[in-house]
Amino acid sequence: MRIQPLAPMLSALAISASVLLAFPALAETVKYTATLDGSQQSPPVTTKGKGTATFTFDTAKKKLSWNVKYSGLSGPAIAAHIHGPAAMGANAGPVIPFKKLKSPIKGSATLTDAQAADLEAGKYYVNVHTAANKDGEIRGQIEKAM
Repeated sequence: MRIQPLAPMLSALAISASVLLAFPALAETVKYTATLDGSQQSPPVTTKGKGTATFTFDTAKKKLSWNVKYSGLSGPAIAAHIHGPAAMGANAGPVIPFKKLKSPIKGSATLTDAQAADLEAGKYYVNVHTAANKDGEIRGQIEKAM
């Protein structure tokens, strides 16, 4: 029986390992959207207000970035947040407050593992509040973009 030298095999193994370690572990950017209106409020609100929201989530850094645009509200926004965890039609408390309220609302936050799981499960919604509708005038469930 002939014994093969180990050096070529070890070299190939070392090269394979270095290639695998050079790439981040399955990092990706996931896109989410929400369409905001009064009918999604619980209970529903009659309003001409409407809006859209786009989100990107960096799974490696757990960074959620957003761009929320709205118009037609009954008055100026007095608060805006991401709420959850809650299914569509259910209410929950604010999880991530938005610092800027004027449209477009842009910002980002680093999520915890639990928050990332709730986002992935579709348990977050965007809510924009006004003085006339303190519980929220327009709302939209955050869903994965198609």
